[in-house]
Amino acid sequence: MDTTMPTDIDTLCVDTMRTLAMDAVQKANAGHPGTPISMAPVGYELWQNHLNFDPADPAWPNRDRFVLSVGHASMLLYSLLHLTQTVALDAQGKPTNTPTVSLEDIKQFRQLDSRTPGHPENHVTSGVETTTGPLGQGLANSVGMAVAERFLAARFNQEGHALFGHKTYALCGDGCLMEGISYEAAAIAGHLGLGNLCWIYDSNRITIEGSTALATSEDVKARFTAAGWAVAEVMDANDRAALRAELRKFAEGAHGDKPTFILVHSVIAYGAPHKQGTKEAHGEPLGAEEVKLTKRFYGWPEDAQFLVPDGVYAHFAAGIGARGAGLRKAWEARFAAYKAAFPALAAEIEAMLAGGLPAGWDAEIPVFAPDAKGLATRDSSGKVLNAIAARVPWLMGGAADLAPSTKTNLTFGGAGEQEAGSPGGRNMHFGIREHAMGAMVNGMALSKLRAFGSGFLIFSDYMRTPIRLAALMEVPSLFVFTHDSIGVGEDGPTHQPIEQIVSLRAIPNMLVLRPADANEVAEAWRVALRQTHTPTCLILSRQALPTLDRGTYASAAGLARGAYTLIDAPETLMVDGKPAVILIASGSEVALCLSAHKMLTEQGVGTRVVSMPSWALFEQQDEAYRQGVLPDAVTARVTVEMGSTIGWDRYAGPKGVALGMHGFGASSPLKDLLPRFGFTAEAVVEAARRLIKQE
Repeated sequence: MDTTMPTDIDTLCVDTMRTLAMDAVQKANAGHPGTPISMAPVGYELWQNHLNFDPADPAWPNRDRFVLSVGHASMLLYSLLHLTQTVALDAQGKPTNTPTVSLEDIKQFRQLDSRTPGHPENHVTSGVETTTGPLGQGLANSVGMAVAERFLAARFNQEGHALFGHKTYALCGDGCLMEGISYEAAAIAGHLGLGNLCWIYDSNRITIEGSTALATSEDVKARFTAAGWAVAEVMDANDRAALRAELRKFAEGAHGDKPTFILVHSVIAYGAPHKQGTKEAHGEPLGAEEVKLTKRFYGWPEDAQFLVPDGVYAHFAAGIGARGAGLRKAWEARFAAYKAAFPALAAEIEAMLAGGLPAGWDAEIPVFAPDAKGLATRDSSGKVLNAIAARVPWLMGGAADLAPSTKTNLTFGGAGEQEAGSPGGRNMHFGIREHAMGAMVNGMALSKLRAFGSGFLIFSDYMRTPIRLAALMEVPSLFVFTHDSIGVGEDGPTHQPIEQIVSLRAIPNMLVLRPADANEVAEAWRVALRQTHTPTCLILSRQALPTLDRGTYASAAGLARGAYTLIDAPETLMVDGKPAVILIASGSEVALCLSAHKMLTEQGVGTRVVSMPSWALFEQQDEAYRQGVLPDAVTARVTVEMGSTIGWDRYAGPKGVALGMHGFGASSPLKDLLPRFGFTAEAVVEAARRLIKQE
């Protein structure tokens, strides 16, 4: 080892992290070296001396969570996962003997199929708690995780048997705190008194365009004090002793029920002689010569690349490795004792952690009797949700101040309100904070709760990023959206969704369900709760829809296949065993198609009605089933949905027609809106007859 290198083992470890980061970014010729370099002392201090995390079992249930909200600084996290020798998990979530991030993986930073993508992805790299990159998302995720820990402690901890008591840490930067979601998340964290949550703010005062002074001048400490946080300040990121003192205060509960905000001043790319403190250090490689000069500043061999000096692995193993293993083994012993004393609660924990559901979880889901007047699918959803939640103790969530409208309030005995003084409550009041709600739901789902958030469909646009990230992360978050069309009525086009449903359907690995009546709603919830790696958007109506007589129409269980023949043409009107026309719809428009079916049948036109609540589920069926529902031989097809027609051409076919919205709606009672925009049985019949005539 070069004698000019640091002899202090802590400094050696920090500089190893720094040089791995700059080498990886330089080799990839892409990435963000500045923050991993300047924050290396902070990451090292937190992981080595405070974080309760076992590298030998990175999914241990009571581990502390570390969220890298500044996802572009991914090499900070990758270097920690590598140097702590954290192992990868197998498909069942069990530890393997393979490192989650090897030195070779670091050399393959940002390369195809590597475990070191440009921004951390939890489904790619074990030890990454949540996928981050869009700034601020990780902060709201961390709030959801902190809520989940408090809930788990309230639900499961018993006198003398404390199983849950972990902390959640998030590292954020200037960009995270400029994003609006950080304001939402900070406000609700302070309101809830999340004393188990600590945000560490890297105040390097640099963004892509230059100094933060270009765009902000707020007093961040005052902002967080006003939000009810305990605020501390560390003047130099290299002062590990000062940071250690603040982290100990947090861990020891010195701030009570206040979440902790630690502002750490840093110099981006510390040690780079020409680029430290500049915007150039933020999002581009330092350059080969600057890397050498920076290594010289650290007393590092200038030409050495990806060097891990002797003693570094061992030091991490003696610190976080030994501490984490001891805590994890002690927890396992406590859980064994807990299981003997409280077998029913232990069974709940095991089912929850495995992504399962209790036996009989759907036994009380109501069956809705036929009713021509019916009820809104938001109303039937509320009944179904309560029937399920009463039997799934870890199902919890709420609305963005809209629970009375979305019908998501849990009303069964003991449901309770999730508030500062009642952490076991299952009704979450997110406030008018849709963006934070979506990301908090993801954080709760990552903590193994079955979490839901709800609002009006039009406001799903506020939640776009967390909804997309739920799909990318493969977590079964639940999003309940009501007021799903121009059926909103008098509130007008500002509240009438047009493009929202198709935009949600466009997200890969997103299950969108738009049920047609109360019994399809029941089946939709069954399908949604069975998902383990796919989030669900449940799309519900404001207006009442008829509850169909399933003695006349096909079983609502067909929803699980995405689309099914609800009613077919009478045999006497079939031609070669096929109908003349197929009407295809989702949600409220299914009833419209049934009215058209009746009229066409009376006119002697063989008509099939297909309920299609989910494109995604239908596409998963085999070819024989899809052909059975939508045979190629029947080209006269009409699709009906009170939204954008984009995508419906796939099911209407080249000779069919898609009835939908081609502009915004209007403020009016629904009875006047429907004929204005062509959503009448007569319009469907006319479209069908026109297609048949063309053939």
